[in-house]
Amino acid sequence: MKPTASSKNRGAEIHALSRRRFLRGLGTGIALPAFTSLPSRSLIAASSDAPRPFATTETGAPLRMAFVYFPNGAIQNKWWPTEEGTDFQLKETMRPLAGIRDQVQVLAGLDHVNATPGPDGAGDHARASGTYLTGVRVRKTAGADIQAGVSIDQLIADRVGHLTRFPSLELSCDAVRKSGNCDSGYSCAYQYNLAWRSESQPVPPEPNPRLLFERLFGAGKPGERHEGLSRRRQQRRSILDFVTEDARSLQAELGRSDTGRLDEYLTSIREIEQRIEAAERLPTPDPSVDAPEGVPENFENHIDVMFDMLTLAFQTDSTRVASFLLHNEGSNRTFPEIGIIEGHHYLTHHQNRQTMIDKVAEIDRWYVGKLARFLNRLDELKDPDGNSILHNSMILYGSGNSDGNRHTHVNLPLVLAGGGGGAISTGRFKRFDSAPMSNLLLSLGHQMGATDLARLGDSTGVLQGV
Repeated sequence: MKPTASSKNRGAEIHALSRRRFLRGLGTGIALPAFTSLPSRSLIAASSDAPRPFATTETGAPLRMAFVYFPNGAIQNKWWPTEEGTDFQLKETMRPLAGIRDQVQVLAGLDHVNATPGPDGAGDHARASGTYLTGVRVRKTAGADIQAGVSIDQLIADRVGHLTRFPSLELSCDAVRKSGNCDSGYSCAYQYNLAWRSESQPVPPEPNPRLLFERLFGAGKPGERHEGLSRRRQQRRSILDFVTEDARSLQAELGRSDTGRLDEYLTSIREIEQRIEAAERLPTPDPSVDAPEGVPENFENHIDVMFDMLTLAFQTDSTRVASFLLHNEGSNRTFPEIGIIEGHHYLTHHQNRQTMIDKVAEIDRWYVGKLARFLNRLDELKDPDGNSILHNSMILYGSGNSDGNRHTHVNLPLVLAGGGGGAISTGRFKRFDSAPMSNLLLSLGHQMGATDLARLGDSTGVLQGV
């Protein structure tokens, strides 16, 4: 959609009422609803002759990207729709998506061959999640010498993160682990982290919804949060200053190899400082909702509240890039919520026993139901351009395992929700001819404006026809 002459004039007339200036004028950072009569900064930018910036739609609204991961693959014959094209019928597992069928597309025929055993033998769960957003074959080690690749979300965050207070958000409903042996000689870092800032540095996700909320908006009640957030930032600065000074005092005592590690450490600290400085340059919303109590004891409630936090982050334009690990790959948690007392991973090794297959399918459907709740909420919320947040998003839901019984990594179970602001086809079942999943990730990166990215992992080019 191209701006009309009248929209250009109107954008010029109200330039002084940019969203940021309006928030400053209030004296507090109250999160505004998406007033169609008060365009956001992005909409004003889009109504000029300037090139469209990163992470924005054709209308100038924010464009968001999120990756949601579920563990242990899916029961194939209950996952895939009946027919290709727009006349597809959802099978049992994905029927919770029926209400927003026109806003999703099911993608088949995408593979992560770097997650297959090859010479490395066992460890399919670690490889599945370690490869998922990187496309590389992770190093088989349970020691400190972990090696993956920079994940697509972090590559995009590096390019678009200056637009929001947080370059990216990483969420989980599981433990935070970066060491130890979790899968046949593979480090736990591969299974408990989706995002990788560098080959050796995963980005730990946040499992506590209260801590996530306070990180986004500050502690306390509405109207009290800015002061607490300011104190917290100052404390973090003081700690970073102390750590930096202490680390630099060691430089004269270190050997060459350790000096390199110290430089990487100091660079990480500087990146944190830069993120704090960038966050302070943008207004901090203060949603008129209470912070969550903490980590819910009930897993269902935990997933729901974390999806709510992600929704709030997108709604307030606090970030445009996110990843959400629902549970670690290889998870053996039980599901008393639906009457299943056996462990998920145990059930996936069903050896074709129908009772076990049926229970895995129930778990698959339960996870999709949680996704559907999230997507429906995004579809209800409107952006300043009049479209829904879901329309202006790209939400990839999937697993790095295909068949959990056989540990396969081809024809991955994937759903891409949202229209990317109108740039993506929805309401269909699309089958590809054994293409790298990395091609899809590269394509999503290009949609976010990162057209300079030529390759990701084992990609062979952007995925045509998405």
